Amino acid sequence: MKLLKDILYKVAIVEIHGINDLEVENITFDSRKVDASFVYVALRGVLADGHSYINSAIENGASVVVCEDLPSDMPENITFVKVKDTHEALGFLAANFYDNPSKQLKLVGVTGTNGKTTTVTLLYHLFKKLGYKVGLISTVVNLIDEVEVKATHTTPDALSTNSLLRDMLGAGCEYCFMEVSSHAVVQHRVTGLDFAGGVFTNISHDHLDYHKTFDEYIAAKRGFFTKLSKESFAISNKDDQRAEIMLQESRAKKYYYAVKASADFKCRIMESNFTGLLLKIDDQEVWCPILGRFNAYNLTAVYAAAILLGQEKLEVLTALSSLKPVEGRFEYTLVNEISGIVDYAHTPDALENVLKTIKEIRTGNEQVITVVGCGGDRDKTKRPLMASIAAKYSDRVILTSDNPRTEDPNTIIEEMKAGVDPTFKRKVNAITDRREAIRMACAMANARDIVLVAGKGHESYQEINGVRNHFDDMEILQETLNELNA
Repeated sequence: MKLLKDILYKVAIVEIHGINDLEVENITFDSRKVDASFVYVALRGVLADGHSYINSAIENGASVVVCEDLPSDMPENITFVKVKDTHEALGFLAANFYDNPSKQLKLVGVTGTNGKTTTVTLLYHLFKKLGYKVGLISTVVNLIDEVEVKATHTTPDALSTNSLLRDMLGAGCEYCFMEVSSHAVVQHRVTGLDFAGGVFTNISHDHLDYHKTFDEYIAAKRGFFTKLSKESFAISNKDDQRAEIMLQESRAKKYYYAVKASADFKCRIMESNFTGLLLKIDDQEVWCPILGRFNAYNLTAVYAAAILLGQEKLEVLTALSSLKPVEGRFEYTLVNEISGIVDYAHTPDALENVLKTIKEIRTGNEQVITVVGCGGDRDKTKRPLMASIAAKYSDRVILTSDNPRTEDPNTIIEEMKAGVDPTFKRKVNAITDRREAIRMACAMANARDIVLVAGKGHESYQEINGVRNHFDDMEILQETLNELNA
C-alpha cells in the first residue's frame, strides 16, 4: 500500500476533491482491471477516452480518479485529482508507486528511426560479457537479466516500464538498456524516468501516419534529449544532418560519434564482407562478426555508451569482438552458394542502407533479388519510396505482403508500384502471398546470388485482419533454398 500524497509527487495538480493521504493498493488506466483501493487514471487515447469509463472504475472499487475533466457527479467517498495531462501524470504516478527504480540503476535510452533495437541489444550483450546483470527493454523482447518477458510495444506504458525496472533491481541488475520510440516521448511513456544517458542513432522518414509532419517527428525525438538531466550524457550520430539539432536544448553532457565526420568517438571501416566488419575505433582495430556499414554506426554508439558508463576501453573492444548479430537485423545464411539475408528494414532509409551495404560487399557478378512489402494501417507515404529504392538497387524485385492488418494487400502493393521508375518496371514482379514471393525469389537465384527478404526481420508472425499466423522469414527462406537445391 502507498499513500496517495506520496505517489502524487511531481504531478502537476490543478485541483483535488477528497482526501490526499489515503492508502492506495495499485494504479491502472484500464477500468476493467480496477479493484478495491485502486487509483484509476483516465487516459485519452486514439480509439477511446478513459473519462468515459470513470463510473465503471468506481463501481469496480476505485478510490481515486485522476482525470483532466471532472465529472458532474463526484461521489463524496471518492478522491478526484484533476490534472492538465493524465498521460504525463501517469508517468510520475508510476515512478513514485514503484519507488523510482530508474534512479537506482543506470538506465540508457536509445532513440532514432533505425538501429534502436540493434543498439540496445548489443549493449545488453556487451554488459553481460563484462560481467554485469543487465535489463533490456526492446521491440523484440524484454529481459530481466536472463529471464524473458514478452514485448508488446517498442516502449511499454509507464506502469509496465516501472514494474519491469523494479523487477530488474530485485534480480540484481545494475544497468538497463531501453528503446525509446517517438510515440513514447509524445505519450509520456518515459516521463518520470531518470536516464543515465541517451543515444541518437539517426532520423529519416517514418511514422508520419501518427506525427503528421516530419518536423513533428523530429520534435518528438528531440523531446527525449530535452528531458535528460544535466548529470546524464547524450550521444549523437554526427554523420546525421540533424545530430546537433537533436541535442540543441538538452542539458545533458553532449558527445558525438561518427564514421565520416570528426567526433568524440570515431570509427573507420577497414574491411566489410559477409563474415563481418574490421573496424578501427579510437585508433584500435577490432574485428566484429556483424555485417553492414550501418552496424559500424551501431557498434560505435555501443562503444561510446560503454565508455561513458565508466567501462575500460580494451575490455569493451574485446567484448565487442565477440558480439553476434541481432536476430532479424541483416541476418545472414548461406545455402548451396546462395546468400540469404533477412532484415527488419521497413523504412525507406533502412532499406536503402541494407541494399547499399550489399552493393559494397558484392563482387558485381551476382544478382540481388529483393522481396519487400509494406505494412497495412501504417504510414502510406513511404510505400512508393520503398518500392522505388528496391528497384533502384536490386536486379530483381518482388513486391509482396508484409503485415497487411486490416488493409487489402493488393491495394498496398499497387501503392508501392506507383513509386517504381518506368525504366525499372521490367524487373519488378508482384506476388501477394509472401511465402510464394520468397519461393519465387529463391527459384530465380543461382549460385553466388543474393536474396534479401526485407520488412519483417525478427517477427515470427504475419498479421491479416486481426489474426496473427506463424510466419518466420528466415525459417521460410532457409527451407525454400534447401528444398530447391536438394
